Amino acid sequence: MATAEKETVIYAKINEEVIQSLERPTWRYWLLIGSLLGVIGLGALAYFYQVMVGMGVANINHPVGWGVYIVNFVFWVGIAHSGTLISAILYLFRVRWRTAIYRAAEAMTVFAVMTAGLFPLIHLGRVWVMYWLLPYPNTRHLWPNFKSPLVWDVVAVTTYFTVSFLFFYLGLIPDIAAVRDRSTGLRRQIYGALALGWQNRYEQWRHYARAYVALACLATPLVISVHSVVSWDFAMSILPGWHTTIFPPYFVAGAIHSGLAMVITLLVPIRVWLRLQRLVTLEHFENMAKMLIFTGLIMTYSYATEAFTSYYSGNHFETSFSTWRATGTYAPLFWGMVVCNCLAPMLLFWKRVRTSIPWLLAISIAINIGMWLERFVLIVTSTAHDFLPSSWGTYTPSPVEIIITIASFAWFAFLFLLFAKHLPAVAISEMKEQVAE
Repeated sequence: MATAEKETVIYAKINEEVIQSLERPTWRYWLLIGSLLGVIGLGALAYFYQVMVGMGVANINHPVGWGVYIVNFVFWVGIAHSGTLISAILYLFRVRWRTAIYRAAEAMTVFAVMTAGLFPLIHLGRVWVMYWLLPYPNTRHLWPNFKSPLVWDVVAVTTYFTVSFLFFYLGLIPDIAAVRDRSTGLRRQIYGALALGWQNRYEQWRHYARAYVALACLATPLVISVHSVVSWDFAMSILPGWHTTIFPPYFVAGAIHSGLAMVITLLVPIRVWLRLQRLVTLEHFENMAKMLIFTGLIMTYSYATEAFTSYYSGNHFETSFSTWRATGTYAPLFWGMVVCNCLAPMLLFWKRVRTSIPWLLAISIAINIGMWLERFVLIVTSTAHDFLPSSWGTYTPSPVEIIITIASFAWFAFLFLLFAKHLPAVAISEMKEQVAE
């Protein structure tokens, strides 16, 4: 068979394998969607109860004023970062293996930011005055305090969401057009509207390529800037454990570490459910596992550096706090964080482990648990054990906080399932580019 004929066959096969994943959902899909909606509804009821009764139903109080809600905010913002890493940075470096996985990573970024944005509002208590954070002319002559890191968060996360969504949607347009051409009836009209008149012409591809590179270049520094800004929520204070210059790179490395683990956690079941094993191969998972080794080593170095600087500084408060965090009330969570984030990824040095799907799934879930524990230990322990022993205390999440936290994971899974079943989860056009090369 001639080379051109081979490429035609492979091109058609890529279209078929991706578009068949968008077939009419089965009853199992709707059962799963219904279950997730039930959990989301339970979380909405818990939040409504909190609004009606007051923030007292949450256990955040003096001295721990930031609890699980802020833990979840930092966790979900961190999850959002690997999408930009895989889609933008690896694209600029022309890394070939990104093509099969970056679409799911970009979707994860958008949905994680949408989940993270809920928690500052939930934590606010009086959510009806949230517009006070927005800078706009008003008769009250009140403006946000632009020296507050919390206002920086609003600007950074909003910018990150806007750029990530545009980057995600721009990459989808050619693939939506491919699905449109294979659809009929109402589905064809919906996909036609979403494709924005894409006709696969040369001029369209030329403008598309320029816009895609521009957005990739714009999105790349956001990986560094956004989570650095989130880290300043803590580093700008004077509390022991927070007032340190290591936080920006430490937060960025942790965000990429947790995001990569979440990509693996999502892709393992998705590739089986959508029958994409021939497009999302074991080689892709092995490459992500190698990146997890790298980020795991950075996290290990960060933990060691944080402990060393606290003791080397000679600051009695920092030394006392570091000792208490490793041996006190929250010591099991601290050492669980170390095991999940530092030791578990090191198993991936063995090729047999990093090429085993069950092992990869188990390690990625362990890393996600460890990164959530890291945020909990980081946020809660510093406020629970500050300068004065008379103001020390402990914090345990209330049932309302736990229900809302579980509902946030259900909300994220719900959005991702809707995406995976109604939009191409693998980039058709870029997979074809690799065939042409």
